[in-house]
Amino acid sequence: MKFLKFLLLGILFGIIMTKAEIISWFRIYEMFKFESFHMYGIIGSAIFLGLLYIQIIKRFNIKSIDGLEINFIPKKHGFIRYFLGGTIFGLGWAVTGACPGPMFVLLGNGFLTVFIMILGSVLGTFMYGLLKEKLPH
Repeated sequence: MKFLKFLLLGILFGIIMTKAEIISWFRIYEMFKFESFHMYGIIGSAIFLGLLYIQIIKRFNIKSIDGLEINFIPKKHGFIRYFLGGTIFGLGWAVTGACPGPMFVLLGNGFLTVFIMILGSVLGTFMYGLLKEKLPH
């Protein structure tokens, strides 16, 4: 019962993603071919809102839902790390037609083949956990 509000919020978010066509393979394909602004507008809006909310949290010292202070720790590593990670992420996105968030919405919409991508994501996360100490951070 404690997590019911999060379940309902997740269902609402999934409905919004479906109606906004964020989970559409065709919309993602259009984006990677630079034929449509649809996905870029959504991603740009998310970045803008994220920046806005971070500034609000910092300026008004807003606490977490548990009452804990929210700290933002700057990363010390440079461009190469983000470039390689973003390239791998983007290639996976382009090949599968879905990024991690919409995968679960696609599964909820009945696209059962997405389960293979979810298994791949879990396997990749597991492999990262095994190799984390050997990777540059």
